[in-house]
Amino acid sequence: MSWRTVVISKRAKLDMRTGYLVMRSEDEIKKVNLDEISILIIENSAVSITGCLIAALSEKKIKVIFCDEKRNPSCELVSYYGSYDTSAKIKRQIQWSDDIKACVWTEIVAEKIRRQADLLEEAEKNSESQMLKGYIEELELGDVTNREGHAAKVYFNALFGKDFTRSRDCVTNAALNYGYSLILSCVSREITAHGYITQLGLFHSNMFNHFNLSCDLMEPFRVIVDRWVYKNSPVKFDKEEKHNIAGILNTTVMINNTEQYLVNAIRVYCRSIFEALNDSDVSKILFYSLKG
Repeated sequence: MSWRTVVISKRAKLDMRTGYLVMRSEDEIKKVNLDEISILIIENSAVSITGCLIAALSEKKIKVIFCDEKRNPSCELVSYYGSYDTSAKIKRQIQWSDDIKACVWTEIVAEKIRRQADLLEEAEKNSESQMLKGYIEELELGDVTNREGHAAKVYFNALFGKDFTRSRDCVTNAALNYGYSLILSCVSREITAHGYITQLGLFHSNMFNHFNLSCDLMEPFRVIVDRWVYKNSPVKFDKEEKHNIAGILNTTVMINNTEQYLVNAIRVYCRSIFEALNDSDVSKILFYSLKG
């Protein structure tokens, strides 16, 4: 099972030889077995990549993230066909009923707020944690009363201060956005690998968003990024900090009574979401938990 997150930081040429990714730079040559790679992050815009490698990365469902000149994720490689029965999967996706989509979305929101409450409790923000737990009790089908939004305001103000907003241009938001973009890419990979399309969401439905479903499914995993930013409190967000936060993809969590790397836990979780949607049974959803 793939587990490596490979980051290419300097000018290089990427090629494929006998099942290996080969990186050639001015002073070295490195090889990594493609079967070990889960995510490839190309930070340097001067990197060149061969067509045969792109085809192999797509075939093996390796998520490839390209960064801009500021080393921020700007785009990714998304395969056209992630499954042999993609046409059947998309037809089924279109037929998911509004009721089951609302039920699954409600479970996702509840789990997200639960994870947020746990982090606040860990940070000894007990009154705010209890407030979030109260929001979970108030959840209605489809979260029509927007408990998620109310919880978010309490949560972020408790973690990062009363004057913090998600729209502010600051180091904290830069770190959060970078981490979220990595999680989003992992979720998008699993959606396409299972034969579904990312544009058709459960709750998100922005016509300009190519990743509506990805944005829906990633919600419970945002808290892992939040925890890293809260605990590390970066005063700058440059190359070193980006490499460090990318390391969260190789952290281990518990899911379905097994210990998994986060990228593999996302795979298990997404598969369970699709089973819940296809069988109209939210009890099939598998959420992760932190070890210990």
